[in-house]
Amino acid sequence: MVIYDSTENQPINYWVIVNDGVMGGLSKGKPVLTSDNFLKFYGTISLENNGGFSLIRYRFDTIDGSKYTVLKLRVRGDGKRYQLRAKYNTNDRHSYIAYFITSGQWQTIEIPFNTMIPFLRGHKLNLPNFTGQRLAEVGVLIGNKKSEDFELLIERIVLE
Repeated sequence: MVIYDSTENQPINYWVIVNDGVMGGLSKGKPVLTSDNFLKFYGTISLENNGGFSLIRYRFDTIDGSKYTVLKLRVRGDGKRYQLRAKYNTNDRHSYIAYFITSGQWQTIEIPFNTMIPFLRGHKLNLPNFTGQRLAEVGVLIGNKKSEDFELLIERIVLE
């Protein structure tokens, strides 16, 4: 099941940026659609004012994910570590997360649902791992506890 596919000309305005400015930080992340029609999430992470992250999230009508076991991303990154995030409901405060490291080349990242751990503001919660029974939001966060520029191209996100 396709969640997002840049080649299908889905509007970029469904992607929302949340930078650490919500907490006083100075990081700047932005989404743009490239001339090749890929979603580019890029910017600068700053540790000033207790900052240090940028998140891009995509909300959609809730999907029944009970037939699937894996979130699969087709991405090209910059060699940095990113965090895939998922939510059952858009109003949940916590997210289920898994880390992935980009290679600088196009790659397919497969993240089994059961490896996604519940977190809230950097703290692991005492809840079961993600089951994928429902899915209403996915996101990608960068926050490696260092000042750095970043760039991640996203071609597609699917359930398998």
